[in-house]
Amino acid sequence: RPSPEEALQWRDSLEKLLQNPYGLSSFRSFLRSEFSEENAEFWVACEDYKKTKSPMKMAEKAKKIYEEFIQTEAPKEVNIDHITKSVTMKNLVEPSPNSFDTAQKKIFALMEKDSLPRFVRSEFYQELIK
Repeated sequence: RPSPEEALQWRDSLEKLLQNPYGLSSFRSFLRSEFSEENAEFWVACEDYKKTKSPMKMAEKAKKIYEEFIQTEAPKEVNIDHITKSVTMKNLVEPSPNSFDTAQKKIFALMEKDSLPRFVRSEFYQELIK
């Protein structure tokens, strides 16, 4: 469990929140309660994807991320505009560590602007800073 001081830093930094295992877990629980945890799941999947070294593994993961989060009617479809979606699809022709960067940045910005302020006001977070 993080110290209240550490948890307080998350108010101003989604990055710090997502990099802390406890913070990420709390944030995901909160998003689950709002039925929007696909954003955090997508972000985590992209971070994992970027660490993939083998081109074959990368292609496999890229396909899985695309099918799970990007394609229309995907089971956990994230809310990205059609331009971002088409850029991502073009990037997947030859998967690279940056294939999902544009989409990941959009989802990060969405969580930062939208989900983080609600999380900070939530009981989940208020319990952590006591």
